[in-house]
Amino acid sequence: MVPLSYYVALSAILFALGALGVLTRRNTIIIFMSIELMLNSANLLFVAFARSFGDVSGQIFVFFVMAVAAAEVAVGLALIVAVFRNKHTINIDEVSGLKG
Repeated sequence: MVPLSYYVALSAILFALGALGVLTRRNTIIIFMSIELMLNSANLLFVAFARSFGDVSGQIFVFFVMAVAAAEVAVGLALIVAVFRNKHTINIDEVSGLKG
């Protein structure tokens, strides 16, 4: 059996990589992928703690987080496509002034 501390360490590393991707990248698709990585690191912790304590409530939280993440991707990608059609770029610095 893998110790719980390994799951916590892996989740912290994944979350840090996702936060680093959000803070350093300027491509909106990469930023959305980094946000998904951060959500998945939280899901890993929910499942690890649920398994450790023998409770299924953590897995229920994972289901809801996955549903929210799917909705976030659908709306986010629709916004990216709409902005790309108007501005012809997905760079955050060039799109930040959405004045029309």
